[in-house]
Formats: sequence, structure tokens, C-alpha cells
Amino acid sequence: MGLLETIHGPQDLSKLSDAQLTALAQEIRTFLVSNVSRTGGHLGPNLGVVELTLGIHRVFDSPRDSIIFDTGHQSYVHKLVTGRQDFSTLRQEGGLSGYPSRAESVHDIVESSHASSSLSWADGISRARVLSGEGDRYTVVLVGDGALTGGMAWEAINNIAADKRRRVVIVVNDNGRSYAPTIGGVADYLASLRPTLDSVRTHRIYERTLDRVKNRMQNGGPVGEFSYKSLHAMKKGIKDWWAPQGLFEDLGMKYVGPVDGHDQSAVEQALHLAKNYEGPVIVHAITEKGHGYAPARAHEADQFHAVGIIDPETGEPVDGAGKQSWTAVFANEIADIADERPDIVGITGAMLIPVGLHRFAARHPDRVFDVGIAEQHAVTSAAGMAFGGLHPVIALYATFLNRAFDQLLMDVALHKAGVTVVLDRSGVTGPDGASHHGMWDLALLQAIPGLHLAAPRDASRLREELREAVSISDAPSVVRYSKGSVGAEVEAVERLDDGVDVLSRRPAGSRTNDVLIVSVGAMSELALDVSNRLGAQGISSTVIDPRWLLPVRRSVIDLAAEHRIVIVIEDGVRAGGVGSRIRQEMRSAGVDTALNEVGLPVEFLDHGSRSQVLERVGLTAQKITHDVVAQVLGTKVPVARPLAGDHAPATDQFPRR
Repeated sequence: MGLLETIHGPQDLSKLSDAQLTALAQEIRTFLVSNVSRTGGHLGPNLGVVELTLGIHRVFDSPRDSIIFDTGHQSYVHKLVTGRQDFSTLRQEGGLSGYPSRAESVHDIVESSHASSSLSWADGISRARVLSGEGDRYTVVLVGDGALTGGMAWEAINNIAADKRRRVVIVVNDNGRSYAPTIGGVADYLASLRPTLDSVRTHRIYERTLDRVKNRMQNGGPVGEFSYKSLHAMKKGIKDWWAPQGLFEDLGMKYVGPVDGHDQSAVEQALHLAKNYEGPVIVHAITEKGHGYAPARAHEADQFHAVGIIDPETGEPVDGAGKQSWTAVFANEIADIADERPDIVGITGAMLIPVGLHRFAARHPDRVFDVGIAEQHAVTSAAGMAFGGLHPVIALYATFLNRAFDQLLMDVALHKAGVTVVLDRSGVTGPDGASHHGMWDLALLQAIPGLHLAAPRDASRLREELREAVSISDAPSVVRYSKGSVGAEVEAVERLDDGVDVLSRRPAGSRTNDVLIVSVGAMSELALDVSNRLGAQGISSTVIDPRWLLPVRRSVIDLAAEHRIVIVIEDGVRAGGVGSRIRQEMRSAGVDTALNEVGLPVEFLDHGSRSQVLERVGLTAQKITHDVVAQVLGTKVPVARPLAGDHAPATDQFPRR
């Protein structure tokens, strides 16, 4: 039996000797490489926080002390030492989440896994502890250095530092990277800090002595005041020369470090110092992403931040070879567009490679800007660039657009700025679960006046619609697409005058128009499958891809008027989504055709493969066809318009729920 198998909870760690802790750390790294290589997941970040996680659990008392991970992708070691050692179905349906999960353990607190938010959680939790008389309980945050590029983190630090009663320990995991190397002034500042551990200045006696001397000198008249200021300036100058920690201490927060984050003894010594201070403390730990695993360390792009299924010996991928991703299509096309147009600039939030701006950056390094984990800043900065005559292209994961909604509304749309937002991983993304599904964008964007919204169905349409988006100079434009590999090309049988593509009319030459199916983006394969199934039941259908969902094209409304019922299939939430918007536009135009929105429920959807999640919520060809047949027959609402000579069913004929 290995040491890891004897760890059933954090309390078991306290029994281990130094030699056993070293052996356990190696076991954990071997376990992670072996297991994550089979399932995929965030490998590099977790290899880098083994000693930090062990130290936090040995020094603090979870769950009495609250431990928060920013972001949650670095919580695998935490899962292992809190009783979750079955990683065989990590990030798969019914298996362990790839992020902290309250449903899994009392040791897990924050599930959202969006960077830079953990310190605000810590501020709130620690305030609650003080107000409820439990001020002796600690709140510990393990935050990556990349998360400190987010403004929300500094808003929280500003508030935490203002109250010396609160026992908050912020462990900065400084590996020089978020996904790629961390950039910006904060990153440069952290890199400038030189190693020191000043145990004296974090001791309460030291603080009380300083306070007494300060009070006596400041109350000693002009001479005392002058002496205090002189001594204080000299002390600060010496300390900043030896270990320039002024940024944190100027905010009123104690600083410990930098410490070697892979030296178990040094980590625990630093954490004990922070704990004994009994107030807000920053512990600065220097770590290596992918530590202990040569293939990860050698992977310059992201040091195995996230991997699919890989060969554990070599680190080489063993799945998905030869398949083209949506991101790759965008990466090539935006780089080509940038070659043609010098006004095009790229903006990303600490994810240059994942969102596909790396090829653009390689060709035009002075025209791509990584602003760190700061989506709000990215969008407003883009509005400024547009005012200055540029056309910014902001590439984000769809789930992170939520953070910048106000800026897109008030800074870009209100000012009619020509800014293009490209949303990767829209819709159901699969194994990363509720916090990373990009399922909210379609509903959020409907409310923004003047916005143009495109959802390409295949690679050719992505290239085409991206070029159309960057040609819009007086309003925001958004292009959104799915995660993973692009499917086969879906050619239209006709393109209408306003750009709407007709994908099929079944059966050809039919004299009836039963069902209009509006397919949103990558749902075209599903929509065509439904159409075929309806045809087998003797029900005619027309399948269209609007290409541009906003503004709603007139031909969509005209086609709706010609059919008995409209079905909109989208991979966003039904509430306020594309179907809702089309129905509103139909009513405004006086078209009373029934419309059924087929999309995602307003729920947080657990992790699983994309197909598993879609099946779970009923977005399958079989389920949709079954419902449409019932609607055409008049036994399920919304009911299709009756054929000539037929009568609409009475409302008491519908089944009650």
C-alpha cells in the first residue's frame, strides 16, 4: 500500500514525517500523470501545487478553516487528500468534477472557477466569521499569479487589508503563468521580489512594539514626530531594498516570501508565520507549472495547462489527430485578415493560444494585446481603440463574456463602436461543467441594441461571417462557435437576398409548408436529422440557417408566415434566446404562426460529454421529432396552424401537466 492510499482526510497528513511527505508528493505526481493522461484534464497546474496543497492542509484545519481555490482547476491534489481518490471518471458524466464541487465534499466551497473572484469570496467569508463571533477561523485562498491581473482581485485586497481583525491568508502561486506566461505590471512586480523570510516582522509582539513606539514619538511634539518619520523612512527604505514588497504593504497587508513552493518545510514555515500573525497576510510562493513531469516542463506553449488523452510516457496526444478545430479555423482566418488590414488588432484575456490569436500575434506582434484576466477592461479598451481608428477583435471563451456584459452594452454598443467579439466554446462545452458551458451568450446578447450576432454552422461559414463581422464599423459584432472539432461542410440549396441560407426543403416540390426549422450555428446537423425524420412521417419541412441571428432577417419572418409552425433549435438557454427574439419579431410583423423554442433549460448543467449533456436535456433528433409531430397533429402546444378546412383543437383537448 502506498502512502496516498492511507490518506482519507486532511487530518492524516499530520502523522507524516518529512521523508514521508516527500514520498507522498512524488506519489501524488505519479498518480496525477497516470490518471489525467487517461481522462484528460488540468495536469500542469496541479503538478505545480502539490507541496502548497499539502502544506495548507497540514497548517490549517479544513473544513473549519475555509480553503478556496482560484481557479478551481488547481484543486486535484486537494481532492486527493480530502478522500476523493477515484479519478477513473474525472470530468465524465457521473464522475468527479474537474473543479471544486459542494456536492462532492464539505471541503469544497467555490464552484464557479472563474479567475480573480476568490478574494472577494474570502472577503465575504471572513467578514461573516467576525460578525458571527467566529473570528478565530481562517480563510485561506490559493490564487494563481495570473488571477492577480484581474481587477476584481485588487478590489477585494483593498477591502481585506482594511480590517486587521480578519484572518485571511492569501497564498500566491507564482509560476509566471496563467495559461501562458503572465503579463503586465503585476507580473513584473512579482518577478522583481527577492527571497526573504522575515519571521520577526510577522509576529504580533513586533507589531505591538511598533505601535507603542509610534504613539510615543508622535505624541512627543515636533521633535518626536520628526524622529518617527525619519526612522520609519529609513526602516522602509532598507526593507524595500532587501525585499521590495511595498505594493502589498502599502495596501496594509503583511507579506511573507518569496518561498520555494516545492520545499515542503519552507512552505509550512511560511504558512505558520502567516497563521500566527492572525491578520491578513500574503504568502508569495514560487512554483513550476508541470513540476516533476518532463513532458509538461518542456511544453513551452502552456506546460500542459489542460490536456486531452495523452501517452503518459511522452505526453503526446493519442486522440483527435487530424481533426480541425473551430479555434484553428478562426486562428488561420484572423491572421490572414490581419495581413490584409493594418487596422485590425487582437485582444485576449490571458489565453492567447486557447482562443486562437497566436498566429496573428506571430505575424504582427505589435497588434495583439494580452490584457490578463481582465475581460471588462478588454472590452472598454477595445471601444477606445475603435474610437482611435482601429478595428479590435476580442477573442474570449463564451462563459467569460458574462463578466463584460456592462462594458459591451454601455461602452461599445452605446457608442456604436466597431468592435468584433469572437466567442469560442459557445453552447454546451462538456467536461468542464456548469461554470464553463457557454450557454448564456445568446440570451445576454439579445438585449444589446444594434448588435450584430452570427453563429456559423461550419468552417466555411466561420471564415465568411468573420470577414463580414470585421466589415461592420458602426456597431458591435459577435461571432460565436462551439468547442472541439468542426463538422462536415453543410452546403445550402439556396441563399436568400438578405443572406439567409436554406439548407433543405423536404420533400422537394411539396405543396404544403408544415414546419420551418431555424437552425442556430452548429445545430444544423441536428436540424437536418429532424427534417429527415419528419419527412418519414409525411410532414414537410424547410430548414434554414439565418447565419446572422441579429438583426433578425426579414426572410425569416416571411418564411414563418408561410409555414404552420416554427421550430428554433439553439444551444443556448431557451429563456430570452434566439427563439424568443424571433417570436417577438414575428408578433411585431403581425405573423401569428406558432413557434417552439428548442434549447437548453435555465439550469446549471453538470459535466459530461457534449452529446451526453444534450441528450440529458432533450436536445436529440428523436425527442425533437416526437414533439414536433405532436404539435403538427394538434396534441401538444404550441399547436401548428390548421390546414385549410381543419379546425384548431379546443384548449381542453391538450394534456395537463
